[in-house]
Amino acid sequence: MKRALLWTVTAIVVIAALLYVGDYCSLRFQIPGGRPQFGQVTVNPLYAIHVKSGKIQYEPGQQETDTCVHSLFPHFGSSPCWYLSRHTDKIINI
Repeated sequence: MKRALLWTVTAIVVIAALLYVGDYCSLRFQIPGGRPQFGQVTVNPLYAIHVKSGKIQYEPGQQETDTCVHSLFPHFGSSPCWYLSRHTDKIINI
């Protein structure tokens, strides 16, 4: 029983590592050819101001353009475009 569980966990970790490495190589070497590596998404910054009464007041800021990567996982310090396009509000605590 323990051996089967260990085998399953090891297989899941190896598959996840191979998926991450494959995603990185696909992005790094532009596989398939002609696919853009980076994209841009417009985000709305919201400034979270903590008021003395314990409440939080939100103030909108000017729209910004963030760089994202066309991949499954975050690479090169940028979020994936599929995630960033669904989470366009960026909360900044002050």
